Amino acid sequence: MDQTPVSTQATMSMIECRGLCRTYDFGGQKLHALRNVTFQVKRGEFVAIMGASGSGKSTLANLLGALDKPTAGELLIGNVSIARMTDDALARLRNKEVGIVFQQFNLLPRMSALENVILPLSYSRETIADKKALARAMLVEVGLGQRLDHKPAQLSGGQQQRVAIARALINNPRIILADEPTGALDTQTSHEIMRLFARLHAKDLTVIVITHEADIAAYAGRLLRLRDGKLIADIIQDPRPAAQRK
Repeated sequence: MDQTPVSTQATMSMIECRGLCRTYDFGGQKLHALRNVTFQVKRGEFVAIMGASGSGKSTLANLLGALDKPTAGELLIGNVSIARMTDDALARLRNKEVGIVFQQFNLLPRMSALENVILPLSYSRETIADKKALARAMLVEVGLGQRLDHKPAQLSGGQQQRVAIARALINNPRIILADEPTGALDTQTSHEIMRLFARLHAKDLTVIVITHEADIAAYAGRLLRLRDGKLIADIIQDPRPAAQRK
C-alpha cells in the first residue's frame, strides 16, 4: 500500500479502524465488501475516501456512520468500540458524535428548512424557542438565513444539501461524515458545497467525505483509496488552492 506518514498536528484519534472486515451472506454466497482495512482519523483532519463503484466505500461509510457493524476487526469512534454498543447507544452516537450528510438530502418534503434542521433535537430538553434559535443559527451558518420557511420543493439541490448539512451540525458533532454529498449536484454547486465543508473544517471539525470524483477529493488534506474492499493508498495531499476550484 502506498502510504505517506500522517500529520501529527492532530493527536487525538477520532476514528480507528483495526483490520476492519464486512462480509455479506447472500443465500450462502459470501461477498467480502471490506477486507482487513486499517487506518486512523485524527481530530481536525479533512479526509476523502475515494474508490470506484464496488470498492467498498459505501460499506465503509455505513460503518463510520455507526449505521452498521463490522463482521470482523474493530472500529472505535471516540475510543469506544461500536461492536460493543447496544442499538440505543449507537443511536446516541449518531445523534451526538457523528453528523451524517447523504447524497439524496433525506429531507421531509412537508417540513420547512427550519423544521427539518430541528428534527435531531426532537428528544432534547431544550425549549421550542431554543431549538428554533439553534436551527436558525445553523441555517445562517450554511448561508440559508433567508430560506428558513422554504420547503424542500422550493429549494435548489444545493440549497437542500445545505439544509441537510445544517441538520447534521445541529447537535454540535465532532465528526461530519458526508457520503457522496455532491453526487446529485451540478459541477458549480458541488464545488460550493465542498467550499462549505472546507470552512467547517477550518473551525476544527473532523470532516470525512466519501466520493468517486478526484476534483471533490482534492479539497481534503488526506486521501484514502479503496479497491475491491482493500485500502490501497493513504496519502497526505495539499488541498487545492481556491483559485483552482471551479
